[in-house]
Parts: sequence; structure tokens; C-alpha cells
Amino acid sequence: MSERHYVYLLKPVHIPLDDIMTPALDQAQTDHFNRLKVMLAEGRLVLAGPCEDEAFGVVIFSAESRDEAERIMNDDPAVKAGLMTAELHPFCVSLVKGE
Repeated sequence: MSERHYVYLLKPVHIPLDDIMTPALDQAQTDHFNRLKVMLAEGRLVLAGPCEDEAFGVVIFSAESRDEAERIMNDDPAVKAGLMTAELHPFCVSLVKGE
């Protein structure tokens, strides 16, 4: 099966996040960012980032199947720690800068 693209939307459980940060949640946020950097290095990550108003973030990535995509989303440290909720959707990358 060829890889497909997926997007998961991350919604913070509280805005601003700083109001609820504990050392454990801060570590989860750091782990979340480091995990995205690993996905980028592996060639799996297309794009990731938050809205500046903290309303939501997006992670666009490739996976072999929806089951694998769900596992990737659910294993996100920010999701596992309860810092953010996540919602998965199949995604079609139509245009990319530089391509």
C-alpha cells in the first residue's frame, strides 16, 4: 500500500495554555515538538504548526494506513498528556511551495 497524507488538528484543552502548565505538561509539549522534528527527519512530516491565537494546530504527515495514522496521532505526547485533543482526517496535498 502506498503512503497517504493525513492531517490531525490539535486543539488545546485551555487557552492560553500557559495558565495550566505544570512541569509535566511542559515536558509533554517539549516531547511533542521533538517528536515532530523526528518525523520531519524521517521524511514523514509535511507541515506542522500552531495558530498564533492558539485556537488549534495542524500536523500534516504521511502514513501507510488510517490505522497507522491514528496510532501516530494518539501517540503524540501532547495528546497522551491531555494537553490537547486531536482529530484525524485524510488529507490531499495539492500544492506545495517549491514543488
